[in-house]
Order: sequence, then structure tokens, then C-alpha cells
Amino acid sequence: MTQSHDKHTAGAGELRAKVERTRHDLGETVEALAAKADVKARAQDKAVAIKGQTATKAAELSGQAVAKAAEAAHVLQDKVPDQVKDKAATATGQVKAAAEQATEVWQDKAPEQVRNHRTAFLAASGATLLVTYVLVRRKRRQGSAV
Repeated sequence: MTQSHDKHTAGAGELRAKVERTRHDLGETVEALAAKADVKARAQDKAVAIKGQTATKAAELSGQAVAKAAEAAHVLQDKVPDQVKDKAATATGQVKAAAEQATEVWQDKAPEQVRNHRTAFLAASGATLLVTYVLVRRKRRQGSAV
């Protein structure tokens, strides 16, 4: 009877080990299926991957745009007559001087509430000066062409 009992015990041990392996395999299968079924996590992973790809592509395109702009600036620099360059430099100096003067007046006269929004005001002032300059230039050209 001892041999029969040992075989029975050995068989039971093997069965327990087999059951334990099966449970382990089943657990892994359930985890894999749960991961596939977790649409939100998969979407987030995909979004992170796409975000990384987008950032990389944006950096690449930005670099290309900067290179093209520099190239265009060099070509333009070579083709623009010196007289036009001189006039542009003079106009730039005038705009800078006017902006500095406007800044000084601003610091002296503007109420504190308005000064707190200085950046927006300076941007608007610069845009106004630029538009005024362009309009004056057009008006002078039209007057000289007639």
C-alpha cells in the first residue's frame, strides 16, 4: 500500500504543480487581454507617441524654415541696391528713435494702470509707427510718380 500511496502523492504533487502553472499562464493571459481591452490607456500611449513625433517633425521643419529664411535674406541682401539699404537703415533708426521717445513719454505721462500693460501698448505703438511709415512712403511714391 505504501507504493500505491506514494504514487498517489506523487500524482497529486504533479497535478498541483500543473494546476499552479495553468493558473499562472491564465493570469498572464488575462493581464494581456485586459491591457488590450484598456482603450483609454492605449489611446494615451498612442497620443504620447504622436506628440513626440509631432515635436520632432516641428523642430525639423522649424530648422528648415530658418535655413530657408537665412538663404532668402542673403539672396535679397545681394540683390537690393545700396541706396535702398541706406534708406532702410535710416528709416529703422528713425523708428527706433521714435520708439525710444515714445517710451520716455510713456514712463513720464502714462497712468500706472496703463503702464501695467506696457507690452501690448508698445507692440501697438510699434505697429502704428510701421503702418504710418509705410503709408507715408506710398504717398510720397504716388506723388512723385504723378
